[in-house]
Amino acid sequence: MLKDKTPMASQTVLPHISPEETQQENWNGGAEEWVVIVYNNEYNTYPQVIAILMRATKCTRDEAEMETWEIDNLGKSVVHHASEEECNRAASIIRTIGIQVEVKQE
Repeated sequence: MLKDKTPMASQTVLPHISPEETQQENWNGGAEEWVVIVYNNEYNTYPQVIAILMRATKCTRDEAEMETWEIDNLGKSVVHHASEEECNRAASIIRTIGIQVEVKQE
């Protein structure tokens, strides 16, 4: 009988992460996760919101269009996930068009 000369597959052992650790940490190095929420209003147009989301969050046009649809049809949308500082930066840009924005810890 011929011996199989393929190397044995190594087994990966994953660390145990408690539910408490999962809630306190995320995949960006353990920093707390923050979000930017944009709320619907009756005076900003789709093109205005799409343009400001792309500028503030550096997202693609497709993503900005989807988030704008959510804002209009669902009343709000989470448009950005990042550090508190980055979310506040993005929110301050979005606010320049007079739209209501909230930054909160997720």
